[in-house]
Amino acid sequence: MLKVVVFDGGYGGEFFADQLEEEVPIIEVIRVIDWRNAKQLLTSPRNARKVAQNALRPYIGKVDLIILANHLLTITSLKYFKRKYKEQKFIGLNLQSPDTFVKRDVLILTTKAVTRTINYRNFIFQIRRKSLTLALDEWPAEIDDGELTEQEIRDTLENNLIKKNIHPGEIILACSQFNDIKPILRDIFGRNLKIYDSFNTTIRNTCKILRIRGSLKKPKYKSKR
Repeated sequence: MLKVVVFDGGYGGEFFADQLEEEVPIIEVIRVIDWRNAKQLLTSPRNARKVAQNALRPYIGKVDLIILANHLLTITSLKYFKRKYKEQKFIGLNLQSPDTFVKRDVLILTTKAVTRTINYRNFIFQIRRKSLTLALDEWPAEIDDGELTEQEIRDTLENNLIKKNIHPGEIILACSQFNDIKPILRDIFGRNLKIYDSFNTTIRNTCKILRIRGSLKKPKYKSKR
């Protein structure tokens, strides 16, 4: 059986691993969730890379694929890992670009460390439409602890959107933990809201790299809320 490691520092990695297992049941998913260093993974690319290297060292060269279920790691360190460990295949959660032919306002939910990168600034420039970035560093830990309330989500979003006169028809999730609040986001903005979360694209890329065909199940993943 093909072995795939999913690395992250919190429930975002667990959410992704759940969906991966459900959609691609013919692989063995190894969860490497570094809860102890979760905050380090959100502070800076350098710290995130160091944490990831330490946690992944026992698996490099011994599994079929390693997935970085962390947007900061992916956009700043994926190329580094590929160059340094050429014997190991890596992929990650990339920033998901919205459809170019639609001209609706875009809301991006992420963390400060992501917004400070050159890759993120280039990403925003390429969107070329009215957008608002909210760096919500306190939310991942609250989601992990089950302490983020629906009212807190509503108040934070509504207050910031009113100030910027943004009416999002699309939301980009650039933090894997935020997948847990997708049902609440649809309740706030309507069932027609389009959410880009990187999960499905990463799973398709996983199947492509591992040359898996005809073995996928229709996703049944649901939030744990």
